[in-house]
Amino acid sequence: MIRAKRYEDARAQAKSNPELAWWVFMRVSGLVLVFLVLGHIYMTLIQQADSASGAPQTIIDKLSQPVWKLYDWLILILAGLHGLNGARYSLEDYIPDKAKRFWAKILLYTVAGAIFIWGTVGLFTLQPHVVQAQALATP
Repeated sequence: MIRAKRYEDARAQAKSNPELAWWVFMRVSGLVLVFLVLGHIYMTLIQQADSASGAPQTIIDKLSQPVWKLYDWLILILAGLHGLNGARYSLEDYIPDKAKRFWAKILLYTVAGAIFIWGTVGLFTLQPHVVQAQALATP
């Protein structure tokens, strides 16, 4: 595990290239996520003032546009991978037994994979016209 603040120090501490790549990813994804989430908040709550209530119709209208789906999926993937790698670091720090750490990582990766699949399927299979028809049919 790399415990450096500068790239040169990280290269010196890295035991493998993938570990250095994850170190770089954590820095880049954290910075990108700040702007993605702030942009999402701005466009959802400030630019579209009528959507501040979180009305289902507003969300359906937003997710009927492919750009919004891609934007939300990018946040899902980057935040998920960023959090997954952070959890992996925590497991490395706090579970000294290799066998227990292995099974904890298997559980972590399984849950994270299920969440990624569930989020992706939910985001890209949403059919706004069906949801709108169901909403109108409900008394």
